[in-house]
Amino acid sequence: MSAYAWIEESLETIKKANWYRSTQTIYGSPGAVVVLEGKEVINFASNDYLGLAGDERLITAAVNAVKEFGTGSTGSRLLTGQRSLHQELERAIASLKQTQDAIVFSSGYLANIGAITALVGKRDLVLSDQYNHSSLKNGAILSGASITEYPHCNTEVLKNQLIEQRKNYRRCLIITDSVFSMDGDLCPLPELLDLAEKFNCMLLVDEAHGTGVLGKNGAGCVEHFGCTGRELIQMGTLSKALGSLGGYITGSATLIDYIKNRAPSWIYTTALSPADTASALTAIEIVGSEPQRRMQLWHNVEYLKELLQKHLPELKILPSSSPILCFQLANAADALKVGKYLKDAGIFAPAIRPPTVPTSRIRITLMATHENIHIEKLVEVLCMVAFAALTG
Repeated sequence: MSAYAWIEESLETIKKANWYRSTQTIYGSPGAVVVLEGKEVINFASNDYLGLAGDERLITAAVNAVKEFGTGSTGSRLLTGQRSLHQELERAIASLKQTQDAIVFSSGYLANIGAITALVGKRDLVLSDQYNHSSLKNGAILSGASITEYPHCNTEVLKNQLIEQRKNYRRCLIITDSVFSMDGDLCPLPELLDLAEKFNCMLLVDEAHGTGVLGKNGAGCVEHFGCTGRELIQMGTLSKALGSLGGYITGSATLIDYIKNRAPSWIYTTALSPADTASALTAIEIVGSEPQRRMQLWHNVEYLKELLQKHLPELKILPSSSPILCFQLANAADALKVGKYLKDAGIFAPAIRPPTVPTSRIRITLMATHENIHIEKLVEVLCMVAFAALTG
């Protein structure tokens, strides 16, 4: 028997559990309406919350950067040098976040892995929310630190874990998403910061789905909760509300200097391309100058909630304080069935299944570029789904 035979067997097991995944092709520009596998659908699957991924200003910035700097960054910034664009982007991130400095990675996943492995090691403790993103969990595993998960957003259990365990370790790092991407709720940031300060812990907050969306100036969950200026480590991405690609860590100048010297996923990785860097920089400028985009996004969120409450009060929507709304289903097979029904009816809102999440669900994300008619169509189709379920 081939040493690789187990792979096909494993795939069969995944398929039997309704956990099998495959990609779907989108044609044309991103936006509120897209062409998916040859069919026009209203897009409720995107993390492009402000609708900037197809914005002409970002496209122009990317094209101009390619003409001036070329298509690639050619290597690690420490080895082959950096572009002034990288520094401009890092200054813009620090300004938005009201921190001393920032460092840009080639993806958000790399930012989390690099930061966590640089900050803690075998003599240290990581305390992690059980619903954290894979990049946070894998960063903790790769660090070699002892890992303890606490129940989702439960600061009382976290406090007890700190009382019992903190004294046994050199350093302690608490890690959490700010906006939980498969649920839509927010971490209890003020309480986490209080615990971190009380027990002499570091706190890393993943603002991937908060940046550009939350806070008066779009700085994220930290701003939303009035915690700007408090000592912590903020991570985020450039690929969601900012419509580009990449990740970042921001905080004190000392922290960023340390990350540059210790994070392997920054030191040994080719820098973000000129096109991605320039488009992200332009997006941050738009976030600052066009608050109406964020206002429109939140109008859309409230409009959808209002319609759901009016027409589908029995729908089991998970608690959410973000543009992410999820409703749970009994199992993976039901989630796939509903996802297909939605797609056939012109709505792109895919099924999310284990092991990504503990319970199967449909995930809906709002964009600033959705129009009322798009949201009304979504609710109309969801009503049809509910009727079909009731009538068998």
